[in-house]
Amino acid sequence: MIHLHYIDDALLVAEKPAGLLSVPGRSEENQDCVVTRLQAVYPDALTVHRLDQVTSGLLLHARGKEMQAALSMQFERRQVGKCYEAIVQGLIEGEAGEVDLPLIVDWPNRPKQVVDRERGKPALTRWRVMARDVEAQRTRVALEPITGRSHQLRLHMASLGHPIVGDVLYDAPQAQRVHLHARSLQFTHPVTGEVLAFESAAPF
Repeated sequence: MIHLHYIDDALLVAEKPAGLLSVPGRSEENQDCVVTRLQAVYPDALTVHRLDQVTSGLLLHARGKEMQAALSMQFERRQVGKCYEAIVQGLIEGEAGEVDLPLIVDWPNRPKQVVDRERGKPALTRWRVMARDVEAQRTRVALEPITGRSHQLRLHMASLGHPIVGDVLYDAPQAQRVHLHARSLQFTHPVTGEVLAFESAAPF
């Protein structure tokens, strides 16, 4: 069963484990996912946003089409606060910065994304160093995606020469998992207007 951080008549906030899809894939063996597991208990649960299969952390679902439209609008208008935690290869220089590189799907190698300054969609990520592990030559970072492109955080960190630990798709060595976790989520309740904020500690 999926762990829930919050539930009411309008929405639910779930904890997605790494390795599980957010939504069903095309093939028969990829039908198991967060939303189908939730719908087994809450038939009106609908997807609002997604996390990559390799990513763990906070995932918001709406209950019913009306709530889905209202919550999706907050994402489109960038009114949702999202922060991720990651461990990347190498020791990052500087304490904070941003990556502003347009992204497009690499069709022959999809779902991989590539930087394409002519045809790519704008993508902006802010990063901040949380801790450095000199011995392991790794850096723990907080990542704030200002836009919500597919694989944005993964490719943006790799473009700095610091791929996320375990992210073999973007040239990191194999590890137990990809060290990327959706740590915090803040949005406005579509019915009450209350600002809701959730935190989930990184499991790595």
